[in-house]
Amino acid sequence: MPRNEKLLIGPRIARFRKTLGLTQSRMAEDLGISTSYLNLMERNQRSLSAKVLLRMAEIYDFDIASFTGAGDAHLVAEVYETLRDPIFKGDSLSKNEAEDLVNVSPSAARSLIKLYGKHRDTALRDSENTNDKNVELLEQSSQAVDSVRRFLHKQKNYFPALDAAAEKLAKELGSNKAQIGTTLTNRLQEVHGISVRVVPVDIMPQMLRYFDRHSKRINLSELLPQSGRRFQLAFQISILEYRNLIDEVVGTADLNGLEAEGLCRTTLANYFAGAILMPYGRFLKEAETSKYDVDLLCHRFGTSFEQTAHRLTTLQKPDARGIPFFFVRLDVAGNVSKRFSAGRFHFSRFGGACPIWNIHECFLTPDKTVTQIIQMPDDTTYFSIAKMVVRSNGTYKTPPQKLAIGLGCDIAYAPRLVYSKKYNLDDPQPSKIGVNCHLCERPHCRQRAHAPLNRIISFDERRRGVSLYDFSET
Repeated sequence: MPRNEKLLIGPRIARFRKTLGLTQSRMAEDLGISTSYLNLMERNQRSLSAKVLLRMAEIYDFDIASFTGAGDAHLVAEVYETLRDPIFKGDSLSKNEAEDLVNVSPSAARSLIKLYGKHRDTALRDSENTNDKNVELLEQSSQAVDSVRRFLHKQKNYFPALDAAAEKLAKELGSNKAQIGTTLTNRLQEVHGISVRVVPVDIMPQMLRYFDRHSKRINLSELLPQSGRRFQLAFQISILEYRNLIDEVVGTADLNGLEAEGLCRTTLANYFAGAILMPYGRFLKEAETSKYDVDLLCHRFGTSFEQTAHRLTTLQKPDARGIPFFFVRLDVAGNVSKRFSAGRFHFSRFGGACPIWNIHECFLTPDKTVTQIIQMPDDTTYFSIAKMVVRSNGTYKTPPQKLAIGLGCDIAYAPRLVYSKKYNLDDPQPSKIGVNCHLCERPHCRQRAHAPLNRIISFDERRRGVSLYDFSET
């Protein structure tokens, strides 16, 4: 929290007090302040001081970041994105008003987002000329993905029970990366009677892994690199030995039906597999020692760049935290197939990423890790790294899938990164980007591909600016 920032979160304080079943006089007595002062705070006529906030955290045992609204940054961003839709044109709803809505009633904010999602689904049905069954399936898939993403954000992509169990298993298996593939294979054979076979692509052209329950055999595609084979075996062990634990975690999520539960189960099994290959304590220590050199960590743990980058987003243990990274995965067309942010960085639910962000340049320099300092329209500044990867090897007839993996953090953490040495962090000179063209309101952008939502576009045949779309900044 910035030193001079005033915390006007009265409705949040009142809500919190009522959930505890406390009267104003009782809470005031607990905090050592007057009832009238607490009343003024709850009505936003007085700000919440750092001293009172620390006293509240001590007495009522809560996370300060979540209470002060740091944990609501994603919800505020989603509300603001929703309010930029043309259906709200003319209402001039600001980001401050989005923050006010979240502060007063997070439930109302989530309901607004849910209602807006229904509106988009209806608009899709009306515009795409698809039959009702196809639209219904599309809605179910979208809702499943969104509900799982919300669950991951709520948990900060950290699941202590899974990490503890995976770390215990990793210690039992041993930490020799050169032997981990053999160790996992032996575990499957000795404990479960399951054999592992690497099969030609001709036999399994459409799959990378297949578990044949009848013959008790796991087939792995020859196209998988060693890191991919290890990960798939770790995934299978996660499902076989820790299904109940994973299901317990799934049961704590508020998900939309069986499809979302299945997606969440697979996501958590992937999480568990990564935690087996990169045990929390040892991985965090190596990350800090190497100054978060992703390629070096790949060598030390025998994992891929994507696996390692994703694992770095999960280091959120309260008493042993890593840097709160955001993570994004793009294909060559700019489609975002995976995204997560442990901090304030916001990804749009619709559309791709800003073309000024140099993550797109990875496809031109496949063996190079590119870096950049970027700044969002709200002036938050981040340090980002990105690299092109391939998910599995390809053949002449079926080239490999190429993806760009982006990883970044708040500029305040940049000195802890090996990648920041060449930058003057005292005067970073960031590249100014937006969420995407539809939501970005930066004028005169040479890279703009679409007109911004909720802005009136003007055309003047007498002149041609750097962007086709000319609009007022206010």
